[in-house]
Amino acid sequence: MSARAARNPFGALRRHRNFRIFWIGQTLSLVGTWMQSMAQGWYALELSNSALLVGLTAAAGSLPVLLFSLPAGALVDRVRKLRLVAFMQAGFLLQAALLWYFTWTQRMTIGGLILLATVGGVLGAFEIPARQSLVIELVGRDDLQGAIALNSSGFNLARIVGPAIAALVIAQLGLAWCFGLNALSFLTVLAGLAMIRLPEGADRGAADDAPAGWAALREGVHYVRETRVMRGLLGMIGVYAVLGGPYLTLMPVIARDQLGLREQGYGLLLSSVGVGGVLGALALAAISRRPGRGRLLQRAAVLFSVLLMGFAATRSVHWAVPVLVLAGFMMIIVNALANGLLQTIVPDRLRGRMLAAYSFLVVGLSQVLGAFGAGAIARVFGADWAVAGMAALMLAATLLARVRYPELNEL
Repeated sequence: MSARAARNPFGALRRHRNFRIFWIGQTLSLVGTWMQSMAQGWYALELSNSALLVGLTAAAGSLPVLLFSLPAGALVDRVRKLRLVAFMQAGFLLQAALLWYFTWTQRMTIGGLILLATVGGVLGAFEIPARQSLVIELVGRDDLQGAIALNSSGFNLARIVGPAIAALVIAQLGLAWCFGLNALSFLTVLAGLAMIRLPEGADRGAADDAPAGWAALREGVHYVRETRVMRGLLGMIGVYAVLGGPYLTLMPVIARDQLGLREQGYGLLLSSVGVGGVLGALALAAISRRPGRGRLLQRAAVLFSVLLMGFAATRSVHWAVPVLVLAGFMMIIVNALANGLLQTIVPDRLRGRMLAAYSFLVVGLSQVLGAFGAGAIARVFGADWAVAGMAALMLAATLLARVRYPELNEL
C-alpha cells in the first residue's frame, strides 16, 4: 500500500464493502439517536426542572450496562455477533416507538421516561460489545484503528446533524417526533445488516470447549489482572469516562442556566462538540498506522481536561462554541485511541469480554457514577463547578498514569 493511500482517512470505507454498508447504516441511524438524546435530556429537564433528575435519566439508561455488560461480553464471545446486533437494533426501534407514542399522547411522566431509558440500557449492554467486536470481522486487523476512527467520525457527524434537525423538528412538529424519527432511522441499520456478507467461518463465536458463564468471566478478569498494560489502559479509560463524560449530561443545564439558551442554543452546543469530533476522528483515521498512539492518547487527555475547565468558566456562547469544538476534537482522539489500542492488544478469544469491560466503563460507570454524581454536585455547587472539578481530577489522574504506567507510552 502506498503512503498516500495509508494516509487516506476514508481508506477502510473504500477497501471493505461490508464495513462501508455497516458505516452508512449506523451513521444514518445515529442522526436519529442524537435527535432522541437531545430530546430526552431536554424533556427530562422540562418534566422535572431538576439537574439531579436530568442526571438520573442519563444514569438510568446506563445502569443496565453497568450490571449486564460483563456477562453480555461472555455471550458475545460465543454467538454470532451480526445476528445479536440485528436483534438488539430491532429492540431499539421498539423502545424509540414507545417514547414517541407516550410523548405524542402527552402521557409521559419523568418516571416513564426513566423506565424507557432503562430499557434502552438493557439493549445497549448486549449491543455495544457485539457491535464493536464485529468491526474487526468487517475490516481485518490492519485497518482496525482507522475503522474505529471512522465510526467515531460517523458518530460525531450525527452529533452535528442530529441536534440541528431535532431543533427544527421540535419547532415544527413537536418534541415527540424526535423519538418517532429515531424509531424510523433504525430501519436503515437493519437493512444494512441484512446486506452484509461475511466469509464462511467468520463471526461464529467461541469453540465448544471454550469456557462459558462464570468461567468465561473469570478468564477475562484473570487476563486483566495478569496483563499490566491492559490494566493500565482500562484504568485510564475508566477515569476519562467517569470524569470526562458528564459535561455532556449537564449540557442542558449549562445551556439554559449559565448561557441563557433555549433548545436551539443547546443544539448548537452539541453540534459544536460534533464538529470537533468529526475533525478529530478524520485526523486520527489519517494517522492510524503510525506509532506513538499511547503518547498521543495521554497528551490528548491533558488537553481535553484543560478545555473542559475552560468551558466550565465561560459565560458567553461566543466563547463556548470554539472551546467545545476543540474539546470534541480531543475527546474523540481519547476515546477512539483507547478503543483501538484495547482491540490491538487483546487476543481474539477475549475480544467480546474486553469490549464489554470497555462498555462497562465508558457507558455504564460513566453515566451511573459520573453523570449521576455530576448531577448531585451540580445541585449543590452548580453545573460549572461540577464540570470543572471533575476535569481537574481527570488531569491529575492522567499525569499520575504517565508515571505509574510508562509502558503505555510504547503502544
